[in-house]
Amino acid sequence: MNQTRYILALDQGTTSSRAIVFDQNGRAVAAAQKEFGQIYPRPGWVEHDPLEIWSSQSETAAEALAKANLSDGEVAAVGVTNQRETTIVWDRATGRPVYNAIVWQDRRTADDCARLKRDGAEPMVAQKTGLRLDPYFSGTKLRWILDHVPGARAQAEAGKLCFGTVDTWLIWQLTAGRVHVTDATNASRTLLYNIHTGDWDEELLVLFRIPRALLPEVRSSSEVYGEVSPRLHPGGAPIAGIAGDQQAALFGQACFRPGMAKNTYGTGCFMLMNTGEKAVPSRNNLLTTVAWRIGRKTEYALEGSVFIGGAAIQWLRDELQIVRSARELDELAASVPDAGGAFVVPAFAGLGAPHWDPYARGAIVGLTRGTNRAHLCRAVLESIAFQSADLLACMEKDGGLVLKELRVDGGAARSQPLLQFQADLLGVPVVRPKNIETTAMGAAYFAGLAVGVWTSLDEIARKWAIDTTFVPARPAATMAPLKQGWERALERAKNWERPA
Repeated sequence: MNQTRYILALDQGTTSSRAIVFDQNGRAVAAAQKEFGQIYPRPGWVEHDPLEIWSSQSETAAEALAKANLSDGEVAAVGVTNQRETTIVWDRATGRPVYNAIVWQDRRTADDCARLKRDGAEPMVAQKTGLRLDPYFSGTKLRWILDHVPGARAQAEAGKLCFGTVDTWLIWQLTAGRVHVTDATNASRTLLYNIHTGDWDEELLVLFRIPRALLPEVRSSSEVYGEVSPRLHPGGAPIAGIAGDQQAALFGQACFRPGMAKNTYGTGCFMLMNTGEKAVPSRNNLLTTVAWRIGRKTEYALEGSVFIGGAAIQWLRDELQIVRSARELDELAASVPDAGGAFVVPAFAGLGAPHWDPYARGAIVGLTRGTNRAHLCRAVLESIAFQSADLLACMEKDGGLVLKELRVDGGAARSQPLLQFQADLLGVPVVRPKNIETTAMGAAYFAGLAVGVWTSLDEIARKWAIDTTFVPARPAATMAPLKQGWERALERAKNWERPA
């Protein structure tokens, strides 16, 4: 095999940075991962150190290449995928961030979004962007930095600052400040990008008071943007793929036809359904987003975003210390037939789709004297499945399609009890592929397509392979009371923080 046909995928996530080397058969040959710090300055605020994001990603790239025993010249291309919506602003001359990265989970701009809604701005925003006015997205985070960091707005208007989501920040660093770009998938998550015209939108920039000079150039998801600086690894390699993590996972799952859907069980849960070249407006509180742009062709997806998915498992492990590992949680959850009437609503950062309630907070209801830690473990896993099922119900209504199967990936997709409960709840098979690192795989595919490692979507689709199919095992009549209990629990968590 040609030794130069390797792709390095950089997968920059919410709690860790990873790098995976793939060969031309789509096989992961080496990987490295490094966690980095989470910063919580106030309740509801979540930040990262941009320099730590970069250093952790740079270190994992070098480590993965060393594990694969590859020289820089053997890497055909680099693909980048990233936590979306996370907002970074830095000095164009020095490369120094002016403030910490404000993370997608951050809720500090909830009141700003509520004010814009009261002013009647949401219909225009939704029509142009496919998004809701919610602090989840980048636009209000960027405005917050410009309004709260001394001198930032004046510097931005003078063209001295750069804005980027994490992909833009990484590529700026990889190219030693020579390239300031993003792709259509990440741009479509900012509240500033018109998904129909394919460009930053002047009316939106005025609404959010964002100087255009700050913004990166928007490119397709699969093309050569620049080369890695010779001082870094893999020096000289073309950077040829960019996609937000959820769009990358949709691509990595080979969901290339309208009606195909995937759910990623990561820190949050993100369900996307391909709608082809039509941007389907949602009537059920979902998002319409760019799935990818390749060449001149833009394809779209319906998306539902759950803010707390696998993070609820981390909460049980780290904050409550009920379990020491995700494996122990699975074993405990599988040891009981149900959650004993308990429901956990993990609205630690508000509720995403289809509720869009930034004032919701976490709740545990239905506890009895007999509730034990196994029941709590099961209730947490079930909460992830309940939230995902809510998204799919809305998606089927919007798209007019009945799902035949759900493809799944992400760290929590290793959980057998979670995926079995998900299949029971949905009433359709849940399919886990052999490679659940589909986010990194998608980034690799985008990059490899641009440099000819792979030549077509059909070639990529043939590489997707099933590991396990979870078939519904409980009748709908058994699941109905559980769904009703979940709905009641949700109502108790909603609107908790709203001022009187």
